[in-house]
Amino acid sequence: MKKTLLLCSCLLFFALYANSQQGPWVNKLRAPAYPLVTIDPYMSAWSFSDKLYGDDVRHWTGVRRPLIGVLRVDGQVYRFMGRENVPLTPLVPDATVQKWTARYTLTNPPMEWISPFYDDSEWKEGKAAFGTEGQRCLETLWNTPDIWIRRTFKLNDAVSRQNLFLKYSHDDVFELYINGIQVIKTDNSWKNDVIVPLSAQIKKLLHKGQNVIAAHCHNTVGGGYVDFGLYKKASETHFFSRTAEQQSVNVLPTQTCYVFNCGPVQLNLTFLAPLLTDRLEVLSRPVDYISYRVSSLDGENHKVQVYFEATPEWAVDNISQTAVAGRFDAQGLTFLKAGTRAQNILKKKGDDVRIDWGYFYLAGEKNARTHLVITDRRSAKRAFVEKGNIAGVVNQQPDEDMCQKMTAMAYSQNLGTVGDLIIQGKLMIGYDDQYAVQFFGKNLRAWWRSDKPDAMVDAFVAANREYDMLSEKCGEFDRKLVSEATKAGGEQYADLCALAYRQSIAAHKLVRGEKGELYFFSKENFSNGSIGTVDVTYPSSPLFLYYNPDLLKGMMNFIFEYSESGQWNRPFPAHDVGKYPLANGADYGGDGMPVEEAGNMLIMTTAIAEVEGKADYAAQHWKILSVWADYLLQKGMDPENQLCTDDFTGHLAHNANLSVKAIIGIAGYGKLAQMLGKEEIAQKYRSAAKEMAQKWSLMADVGDHTCLAFDRKDTWSQKYNLVWDKLLGLELFPKELIGKEVDYYLTKQNKYGLPLDNRAAFTKSDWLIWSATLSDNPDIFKNMITPLYNAFNETPDRVPMTDWYETTDAKQVGFRARSVVGGYFIKMLEQKMKR
Repeated sequence: MKKTLLLCSCLLFFALYANSQQGPWVNKLRAPAYPLVTIDPYMSAWSFSDKLYGDDVRHWTGVRRPLIGVLRVDGQVYRFMGRENVPLTPLVPDATVQKWTARYTLTNPPMEWISPFYDDSEWKEGKAAFGTEGQRCLETLWNTPDIWIRRTFKLNDAVSRQNLFLKYSHDDVFELYINGIQVIKTDNSWKNDVIVPLSAQIKKLLHKGQNVIAAHCHNTVGGGYVDFGLYKKASETHFFSRTAEQQSVNVLPTQTCYVFNCGPVQLNLTFLAPLLTDRLEVLSRPVDYISYRVSSLDGENHKVQVYFEATPEWAVDNISQTAVAGRFDAQGLTFLKAGTRAQNILKKKGDDVRIDWGYFYLAGEKNARTHLVITDRRSAKRAFVEKGNIAGVVNQQPDEDMCQKMTAMAYSQNLGTVGDLIIQGKLMIGYDDQYAVQFFGKNLRAWWRSDKPDAMVDAFVAANREYDMLSEKCGEFDRKLVSEATKAGGEQYADLCALAYRQSIAAHKLVRGEKGELYFFSKENFSNGSIGTVDVTYPSSPLFLYYNPDLLKGMMNFIFEYSESGQWNRPFPAHDVGKYPLANGADYGGDGMPVEEAGNMLIMTTAIAEVEGKADYAAQHWKILSVWADYLLQKGMDPENQLCTDDFTGHLAHNANLSVKAIIGIAGYGKLAQMLGKEEIAQKYRSAAKEMAQKWSLMADVGDHTCLAFDRKDTWSQKYNLVWDKLLGLELFPKELIGKEVDYYLTKQNKYGLPLDNRAAFTKSDWLIWSATLSDNPDIFKNMITPLYNAFNETPDRVPMTDWYETTDAKQVGFRARSVVGGYFIKMLEQKMKR
């Protein structure tokens, strides 16, 4: 009887799993990176490899977030996730370990500067790292286009037989020489903590006595940075050398599902992030699930155990920081917990920065088959390989330098005999930041968090209790999203939306204000690290307009409050409210983007009213909306020399696309006035917008298309802002003009998509989809989407989706993991607004 009940239970689970997690739809896109743990900008982990076991699990910035998964079948172990790394120890440490000293110059030296015999005594002396303000580990400020650095170091012994690695960080174009021979030469990119093995030839150059590393970095725009060092790795036996055979990976909106063959056993592995926009407590709760299901491939019985391992690296910005860790039981769960000893809450800000306050957790149900321990990195692995469990491993309480010694946070479960039955289980992974954002001097907690000391335990208990329900809800949501996206724009479009969903939401933090206000702060990832950027909110808005406008309001509330309080006293909105996670006032510099942000706020407020069928939100902020609308009346028709959201292209006067935004913003204000019964105001602004649109049509027209800038008739650009004229039913611009504009785009497409404008071959993926949505012809939409799909499918840059890439070769130009991919949902939003 018990066996029958167990079999029925397993069959029911299998049916639910197949229905809710796999479904009939398979995402055919080879993702540039696969989302695994997607909670917020800090708690974020991705696979940058086609095979889950082909590389380390990484934070979106590229820094390792070690997570290893192993299945033991009849005594044989198969690694299905992550890599088994032996920690590197510094031979010549970089600045994350030691503030090293070097000679440097900011003026172009003679060619001999790379030689170990060059006399650099006239150069300045400074400590690493070298860079612009706000960079990590910064000691020597560098604000010129170029810097040349010579670092002399002494070796006591020859090192040619050791396993040596160069570790370097750079922003932007970088070259490095060891004893006069070039080792590194990069293109225009910025990367941190790149680790490359030294070849036998280079190692032979390193000799006993004095050696020199010489480096040059050219900063093209924005931040600049240089840091480097040499590291060694001990020869050590790996415990998990054998890998599983990955059969498939499927990216769904809320989950990523893998299938592996581990000898005679099949493993289904799912990363579930319950980012359901109608359940804010769950969306905010910083707990994700890793579930596993094991079945026999040959029908025979097999003894199976599973092992997962993380490290305290999840809770630090860099591995030079001291970590503490512990284990405890509470409310039927066992927890592993790690964090920094310093706990400098909300003391760091910036872009390429990871959290180093609060605590990282692994948790599982407390039972006889499941064990969780904190120990040294070898003991747990050895015990699992030899015995299939870690029950006998002694727990430790580390307080250590992770550069010298690495702690393992290990989980194992005995799945018993797998044969006729399908066996499954799960563990949970999460992060308690305690305080999430500082808002004008006040430290605010995440939406989910109370001030109770055991709030995180309660969150895990709730997450464990609700797992089955949330798994089913997420399955239903995934199927519906894919179905609606496919109906709106086709299968390739649905694939892109599925990949964009978690990336966009997890680039935000849902925070509760002092009076219970809803704040949904974005982080401008891999850009400048701004918090609450208006022209990042604008492109991401379609996703939130489609699923929950309250979240879009949460991205706008603090911008309204900033102006309405008088702290920002310009007649247009601020660009941002600070640098993540410190929202203490605009960080961008100067006046930001006056026409851009005024147009953005008015358009989004109008879109909220259109989706909700009422203008209540606009009524709450009518006074400041009126100020912004009047500013656009004065300055929007023919914008002055200023930045727009595409600020990487520089300042531009007479920007035709920016003018479109201003005109639609004014018309939106008139529409809001009409919804609020302010007929006289509505008439004034609607009439003004129509008159401006007619004028625009003449000023921008150059025959078969419209120009980039009114004074440059030999140019063209995407007019993606026009999409709101269509979605909001404003009917400002002639359909014939929009039609010929789209026809012209089709003549300018490259292999991997439509360039942003005539100035360069790069594009923005979000704007490309907006431009494609201008057409009512589904074939034209798909014609423009296919090159974009191919770009992500074939790009050589394996990072979370970029929105700025070259249309000639699909290479990333900049940006990654940004929330703006929420803009992909514009086509779905169009379909919703039609209904």
